[in-house]
Amino acid sequence: MTAHLTRIKSRLSIHAHRKVRGLLEGEYAAIHAGRGIDFNDLREYVRGDDVKDIDWKASARSRQLLVKRYVAERKHTVLLCVSTGRSMAALAGLGADSAAPTSKRELAVFVAGVTGYLAVQHGDVVGLVHGDADRQHVSRPGSGELHLERLLGTVHEAITPEGPPGDLTALLRHVVRTVRRRTILLVVTDEPAVTEEQAMLLRRLTAQHEVLILTLGDLDPTTPVMAGRRLLDVDAGVEVPPWLRRDARLHRELATLVADEAQHMRRRLDQLGIVQEQVRDLDGAVIAIFRLLERHRHARRR
Repeated sequence: MTAHLTRIKSRLSIHAHRKVRGLLEGEYAAIHAGRGIDFNDLREYVRGDDVKDIDWKASARSRQLLVKRYVAERKHTVLLCVSTGRSMAALAGLGADSAAPTSKRELAVFVAGVTGYLAVQHGDVVGLVHGDADRQHVSRPGSGELHLERLLGTVHEAITPEGPPGDLTALLRHVVRTVRRRTILLVVTDEPAVTEEQAMLLRRLTAQHEVLILTLGDLDPTTPVMAGRRLLDVDAGVEVPPWLRRDARLHRELATLVADEAQHMRRRLDQLGIVQEQVRDLDGAVIAIFRLLERHRHARRR
């Protein structure tokens, strides 16, 4: 079995014995709630049918109430939209059982891989859009684990500390311009806020796609466990001064700032009707993904 999916499956097998067992066994299929989009035929109305399905014009012509029947949509397209700028090569948070932090690159591959693997297991097709400030790329949707492994390898290789900066706006604009097929669109980014232009683009995307967002959190450089380690600011290319990592007041102020940014982003995306979860480490990634899918499923029912 190929490398990325092997690690993803091993971690999923651990969580299958915890809270997410039911989701791993099939509840993901309900991510696309509601009736199918393909019209099949008409039949006579019976008590209990949804009045929204009544075809009033056909009913008037036939002089009896007729309802539309739809063919359930069996195969969905899941599009992984991953920002691959150099900031994604920085460190993510520490998990509860982790001796060392993982990189946001590994975390991005993991969350994209879990979502893609669930899609593949349910017979869906998976595609990829990734890019940075210089260029954006689209990989055609396909099925099967080998195809998903190739997509994950593409994400992993695209993220380097020497690469161009990230540009979520350019990436979303590229999706708007090039993706015509209706998809379940998972956006993976490390940007802490939504700009006005990004909000406009997301509003356009939600008109065509089902949009979900996973944001990756940064490592807190002031956390005590990192006090003796050399840390590099990937975007600036400079070392984080050691004295900053021993400042308790700075640690508190940074935690408050990060919490405020996360709350503001959640409110902004709620206004756009988009569900979002933040992932800070591998330990919490699986639960965050299924929490995202559950929130998305219930949001569509309201």
